[in-house]
Amino acid sequence: MNQPVIILALALCASALDNGLMSTPPMGWLAWERYRCDIDCENDPKNCISEKLFMDMADRLSEDGWRELGYVYVNIDDCWSSKQRDKDGRLQADPKRFPGGIKKLADYLHIRGLKLGIYGDMGTHTCGGYPGTTLDKIELDANTFAEWEVDMFKFDGCYSNATVQAQGYPLMTKALNATGRPIAYSCSWPAYQGGLPPKVNYTQLGELCNLWRNYGDIQDSWDSVMSIVDWFFENQDVLIPFAEPGKWNDPDMLIIGDFGLSMEQSRSQMALWAIMAAPLFMSNDLRTLSSGARVILQNKMIISINQDPLGIQGRRILKEKSGIQIFQRPLSKNTSALLFFSRRADMPYRYKTSLAKLNYTTGSYKVIDVYTFKSLELKDSTEFVVSVNPSGVVMWYVTAPAKLNTRLYFRDGLDQAPVREQVQNDIPVLL
Repeated sequence: MNQPVIILALALCASALDNGLMSTPPMGWLAWERYRCDIDCENDPKNCISEKLFMDMADRLSEDGWRELGYVYVNIDDCWSSKQRDKDGRLQADPKRFPGGIKKLADYLHIRGLKLGIYGDMGTHTCGGYPGTTLDKIELDANTFAEWEVDMFKFDGCYSNATVQAQGYPLMTKALNATGRPIAYSCSWPAYQGGLPPKVNYTQLGELCNLWRNYGDIQDSWDSVMSIVDWFFENQDVLIPFAEPGKWNDPDMLIIGDFGLSMEQSRSQMALWAIMAAPLFMSNDLRTLSSGARVILQNKMIISINQDPLGIQGRRILKEKSGIQIFQRPLSKNTSALLFFSRRADMPYRYKTSLAKLNYTTGSYKVIDVYTFKSLELKDSTEFVVSVNPSGVVMWYVTAPAKLNTRLYFRDGLDQAPVREQVQNDIPVLL
C-alpha cells in the first residue's frame, strides 16, 4: 500500500462509525449459504432469491418465536439486483424477482418488528457478477440504502484490490454516518487481507465497522466448520482483544438445519459460536426446519451466553492429546461459560478434571448443563467426569460468588488496544 493511501485511510478514520448499534452480537437469518445465487424463479419459485423468499423467512421469524429470542435481521446477500443501474446511476432490485422493490420489503419486515440487511460489493462487480459499488458510487449507494430504510449493510470485496479497499471501506463508514439513518456495517475487508496483522489493522477496523469477516465462506460441511474454528482459536490472541460491544469478529453463518451436520455437530457449532461471541445468522430453510435443529437454535441459555453484555470473546484454554479441547468465556455477574469439545471420531470420551485445574478460584460453584439443563454443586477442588460424544460438546453455565483467576494486561502506551496474555495459571480477561 503506498503512502498516500495510508494517509487517506487514517484521515477517514476521523469519521469513525457512530451508530450505537450491535451492543451484543447480531442475530437473524442470512440467505447465502443455503440459497446462494439461485435466480431461477420460473423453475424454483420457493427457493430463488426473491422478495417471496425473504417475506417467507420474515413470517417464520415473527410467527415461530425467533424474533422474541433476538433473531431480528433478515439479510439479503448477493444476486438481488438488476444487472444494470437505473438511468440515474442508482442500484435497483431485479424487477421480476422483487416487483415491490427493496423499500416495500423493508416495510414488510419493519411492521413485523424485524430488520432488513442488504449486500453490496466494493468493486466493479459483486462476487456473483452484479453491479458493484465503485469509489464514485459509495455516497450514492449509502443514500439509496437509507432511503430504502435498510438496517444493515454488508460490504464485500470481490473485483477490487488493496488500494481500492483501503479507500472504500472508510469512505463507506463516512457515507453511512452521513445518511443519518442507523445502518449496521459489516465489512469483509480483513478476509481479503488474509485476516491477520500486519495486513489487518484491527484497531482501525473497529473504528470503521460493527462486524467483520476474517476468513473464507462457510460451507455446508463439518470440515468447513472445523477449519473456521481452528483458524479462530489458533489466532485467538490476535482476535480476542478487538471484540467488544458494537465490534465483532464474524466466523460466518450457522448451518444448523441444513444437510452437512449431525445433531451432535449442530450442538457443537451453536456452542462454539456462543463462546466466540459470534453473530448468529442462520442460513437454512425456516419453513421446513426440523424440530431438533429448532431446539438447538432456540436454546435460551446458549443465546444468553452469546448475548452477554460484557461482550468478551471466549478462548480455548486446553487442547488435550486425547482430542478433548476446553474453552472458556467470562460473562457478566461473575459467571462464565465452560465448554468441553471432542475432536474424536470413535466413541464418547470420559474426561476427568476439576474446576481448580481449569483456573477457577477457591469456592463452591453451581454448574448448569445448557443442553440437558441438569445442575450440580461443585467445589473447585472436586474432581468430576464429563462424557463428551464424538464431535460433540458438553457446555456449562457456571455461577459462583468468586471470579475466575484473572489478570488484565495492556500493551505499552495509552492508545494501544488491550491484549490478553497467558501468565502462569491465569486466564486474562478484557474488561
